[in-house]
Amino acid sequence: MSKITVIGAGNVGATCAQRLAEKQIAETVVLVDIVEGTPQGKALDMWETAPIEGYDTRMIGTNGYAETAGSDVIIMTAGLARKPGMSRDDLLKMNTEIVWGCIRQAAPLSPDAVLIVVSNPLDAMTYVALKASQFPHKRVFGMAGILDTARYRSFIALALNVSVKDVQAMVLGGHGDTMVPLPRYTTVGGIPLPELMPAAQIEAIVQRTRDGGAEIVKYLKTGSAYYAPSAAAVEMADSVMHNRNRILPCASWLTGEFGEKDVYMGVPTMIDRTGVARILEMPLNESERALFNASLVACRKNVAEAEALLASMA
Repeated sequence: MSKITVIGAGNVGATCAQRLAEKQIAETVVLVDIVEGTPQGKALDMWETAPIEGYDTRMIGTNGYAETAGSDVIIMTAGLARKPGMSRDDLLKMNTEIVWGCIRQAAPLSPDAVLIVVSNPLDAMTYVALKASQFPHKRVFGMAGILDTARYRSFIALALNVSVKDVQAMVLGGHGDTMVPLPRYTTVGGIPLPELMPAAQIEAIVQRTRDGGAEIVKYLKTGSAYYAPSAAAVEMADSVMHNRNRILPCASWLTGEFGEKDVYMGVPTMIDRTGVARILEMPLNESERALFNASLVACRKNVAEAEALLASMA
């Protein structure tokens, strides 16, 4: 029986579980959270939705990990959101402890699972999950580039008044200010974006993409995005469960690709039943490579900080 576990029953995790159920990507979805009653109540609510939406995905809510045993995919969403007065270092330390503790419990029960990380800071938390699970790196990767690319595509579609389905793009690099949208590789109905839009307008869209998460936080005031992030994680899980060989921008562990290694970086990734089937390299011009390198520095810093924290916890 196919099974997907979602760790964290907050907005991202619960919405992720709902999407998995409605798309019937697995026969069972297990929602795990430390808060007593929250995963149970949300899972029950989703199961009571099944007759209306017409899915048979069995929903399980739990505060433990026994029910997660034998999962095909584990989606890690748990973690604290940054609050006023909290430094980035505070967030990194707290979420390192959360991700480490959760994955150390979940991974031994599902030794063949593919692990998708959504928790932030993304690059660092994916590294923590790799070390905590002791899985091969091809089975541990992070969600960020799909979300950033979706935002980029949606803004282009708005600007040109076209269907989002006809906008093809790829955003590389880390999740944040150093992400690397690539207008030269962006097409609308097969037409290169620079042929349809002036450079200044493209740059404004690129900047809005970089600020996409912050823009939503500004509106919500007490929360952050979860509809698009959950959809992005489910797209990755779907490619694993159905062996689709999708090419998606994911935070993958580099082993020489793009001339780099030993770092999690957002790159074009083919996802199949085994996880990362391969990373596709693409030629970058001088300005694109400069942006890529700047993002690489930020990703390496994040991974190094997480590594230091893990060493201090040992």
